[in-house]
Amino acid sequence: MSKLALQAVSKSFGSLEIIPPLDLTVEHGEFCALVGPSGCGKSTLLRIIAGLEPATSGRVLVDGEDVTGAEPPERGVAMVFQSYALYPHMNVSANIGFGLKIARRAADEIRQKVDAAAEKLRLDALLARMPRELSGGQRQRVAIGRAITRDPKIFLLDEPLSNLDAALRGGMRVEIARLRQSLDATMIYVTHDQVEAMTLADRIVVMNKGRIEQIGAPMDLYHKPANRFVAGFIGSPSMNFFDADLRGNAGGELLLRLADGTEIVANRSAAPIAADRVTLGIRPEHIEFGDGMAADNRVSGTVQVVERLGCDTLLHIDLSGSPLVMRQPRDLADIHAGERVTCRFPTEACHVFAD
Repeated sequence: MSKLALQAVSKSFGSLEIIPPLDLTVEHGEFCALVGPSGCGKSTLLRIIAGLEPATSGRVLVDGEDVTGAEPPERGVAMVFQSYALYPHMNVSANIGFGLKIARRAADEIRQKVDAAAEKLRLDALLARMPRELSGGQRQRVAIGRAITRDPKIFLLDEPLSNLDAALRGGMRVEIARLRQSLDATMIYVTHDQVEAMTLADRIVVMNKGRIEQIGAPMDLYHKPANRFVAGFIGSPSMNFFDADLRGNAGGELLLRLADGTEIVANRSAAPIAADRVTLGIRPEHIEFGDGMAADNRVSGTVQVVERLGCDTLLHIDLSGSPLVMRQPRDLADIHAGERVTCRFPTEACHVFAD
């Protein structure tokens, strides 16, 4: 396990600044996920850490040693690519051990490390197969195995599951979580899929346009997003947002008025509110519906679409011209498109953003 520190690292291509100067520390044994939309700079940052892309400015330190100018093999990191990058003419065993062969390690050492990695990844029975004979999930495990044999200080994973279908992604998430526990390694994982980040990471770094918007534990980002961008990116389905006027601010409670005149009392704000125009946010799963609702903070709209997912139901509602998604952990068999429904925004579940 090793500690990574980025100090004022930036990246520009000519006059185009992709990553403004940023600082980031990943502790020993931590699983850190870099998330954000496509083009936000997360893969570029990973390549800078790996030494595949030079930083325009700043320093990269591994265990306090400045490796900014070091070549990739000298940094003590191993990278797993999105495309697997397997050699098609080599079997699984040769692919896993290729890095060791290039390093001129002894044949016995190569065999031992290949066997150990294959056992961890449950590839024992596949060592003689060629890449074309493997599934996508098996190919990804081979790529991870090749990284394991190098005994790196830090594992870098660049969207390793994006080429897999939904069922395989779920299985590979479990594989990576299990592998992390057995290796007790420092890992930095790049993904645009916030579900992967939420289920795997100790800490999540949310990036936007090359900047770090917020860093925190998964549930901290879910419950206490620093701004509207983070609130909209973390959580599935995404948080609902509504333009609102701030009508009052007393005793920790905010009185808001929506576009249709509905008044909402909220008490959750990520930062002090000084603006008159704000954004109200509430997660689909936090909206109340059915019998027993309190009389305050009620809103009404017309159901547009009903998604019945088995374990829960999503209602897509037109709220006076604004879209609202509500999630209920039950089968709302008696609700259909075109019906008028009333639901409630609990005060404690409302987020207010000034940005």
